[in-house]
Amino acid sequence: MRGIAAVPSYVVMQPTTLCNLDCVYCYLPLRAVDQRMPVAVAEAVATAVRPWAASGRFSVVWHGGEPLAAGREHLAALLAPFGPAVEHHVQTNATLIDDAWCAFFVEHGIRVSVSVDGPRARNGERVTRGGRPAYDRILTGVAALRRHGLPFSALAVVSRPEPGLATELYDYFLDLGCDVLGINIEETEGVNIRTNARDAASVTGFWAELVGAWRRDPRIHLREVEWSLRYAGAVLAGTADDLLPRRLDPIPTVGHDGSVVVLSPELAGFSDPRYGDFSSGNVLTTPLAEILSGAGRTPWVGEFLTGVEACRSSCPYFGFCGGGHAANRYFELGRFDGTETEHCRNSKIRLLEGVLEHARDHESPAA
Repeated sequence: MRGIAAVPSYVVMQPTTLCNLDCVYCYLPLRAVDQRMPVAVAEAVATAVRPWAASGRFSVVWHGGEPLAAGREHLAALLAPFGPAVEHHVQTNATLIDDAWCAFFVEHGIRVSVSVDGPRARNGERVTRGGRPAYDRILTGVAALRRHGLPFSALAVVSRPEPGLATELYDYFLDLGCDVLGINIEETEGVNIRTNARDAASVTGFWAELVGAWRRDPRIHLREVEWSLRYAGAVLAGTADDLLPRRLDPIPTVGHDGSVVVLSPELAGFSDPRYGDFSSGNVLTTPLAEILSGAGRTPWVGEFLTGVEACRSSCPYFGFCGGGHAANRYFELGRFDGTETEHCRNSKIRLLEGVLEHARDHESPAA
């Protein structure tokens, strides 16, 4: 985990800035504006991606805005340059999914991940631009996926961890039919300036309860819990140093205009008097591989790498998280070389402590 890798494991693409929802906790700027990615941007990225995909598994993740708001015709034109060698994923609010979209996913081999926060009462902050609840439209989209036999993942935002919530959520997603579930504790990030400071015991208890719910019926791949258990097992086996990659994945995010932001997709679309627009280049003028090879010279990236080293030397959880995320440092601390953030506490430290708490509370008594 020193420096940045020259070749990513996936690329994030923004086909449009527009989103048809106006979720209260959303971090994205410009989501009321339809700025679509030109096909020339996709062609430039595909030129870089093809040799990477030829040497192993490679993913292109379509993220918005709401990617489906770009429309099937335009999204198909953006997919075309990549050819069959890559895996395509789309993160969607599902409100636009119908039979035609399901046929599109099948035709292009797209894996779908749906953003939904649990049962109706937990989705009050996922609303349309007119302020109306989006829940019924989300379920209509999910029903279409299930009707067509399309597997899907789910991503839920938790704003207020409380006793009983983890079990409620896990049971809900079992019934929903997803095969992978990711849980995000709400973050102070981008245009969302609500505090994410949470009571430590409540967050730790939430994660411990989630482990218990999963262990009772582990039919869903639970992203955060499975990673935590894999780390704990590696610590016990003395192989924890082998879990993290040798270098940070650059995670290039290609904005609608071709600008490339590394390490944190959440920084795309923002600017700062000190750091500019956070981009390391634009694929319309510079090949993506060249942008990534020089990303370490982007001023804010160097500052972030200094912060990673500060975490390495000061935080006992470094082997689990690898130094945290650049966007969380920036939006919480105002700079990139700080260390612990509320996001670290909620989604890394208390996550691992919750897993360990569950293990302690349920360990078998000595014979």
